[in-house]
Parts: sequence; C-alpha cells; structure tokens
Amino acid sequence: MNMEEMLAQAQKAAETIQSQMGEAQAKLDNIEVEGNAGGGIVKVRATARGRIIGVHIDESLMKPEEKQMVEDLVAAAFNDARDKADRKSGEEMQKIQGGMGLPPGFKLPGM
Repeated sequence: MNMEEMLAQAQKAAETIQSQMGEAQAKLDNIEVEGNAGGGIVKVRATARGRIIGVHIDESLMKPEEKQMVEDLVAAAFNDARDKADRKSGEEMQKIQGGMGLPPGFKLPGM
C-alpha cells in the first residue's frame, strides 16, 4: 500500500468517526434522565447531554419562608440529573468506541 492509499484510508476513517460522533451526540440529546431531591418533591429532567428539559416542584414547597430550601433542592436535583446524564453519556460513548474497535480507555477528542 502506498502513502496516498494510506492517507485516503485515514481520511475515510476520520470521516466515519466524525459521522459516528455526530450520531452519538444526536442520540444523547434524545435520551432523558431525571434527577430528584427531597424524596422526589423536586425533580429536574435533562438530556444525556445535560440540557435541562423541565423542573417540577411539589406544591407543598411553595411557601415564602421555605424559598431557600426550594432553591437548594432544585440545585440538588439538577446535580443529580447532571450526574445521571454524565453516566448515560459515558455508557453511550463506550458503546460507540467499542464498535470502532478502539482499545479500552482510549479517548477520542470530544468524547
């Protein structure tokens, strides 16, 4: 195999990886996770890419004197959702990397 053929193969492989990355990111944007705080009285829904879809706050928390607690619970629910999104994203990226035949632990830029 000459150098030109090797470069063409490398370019094709890079294009394939870029395409698979785009597909993976689109898929992650369609996977939903839900974070909870306070035993489920505050919930945050997010995509596996970390985009917040919605927030639910139980009516029982809508008292002015409990404003700080509500804010803390929303932050905790967001962090719970973000942790779940990160785990789900990592699982999906591992599936893709495994399908590419990359060695375990190999990190592609942007993954």
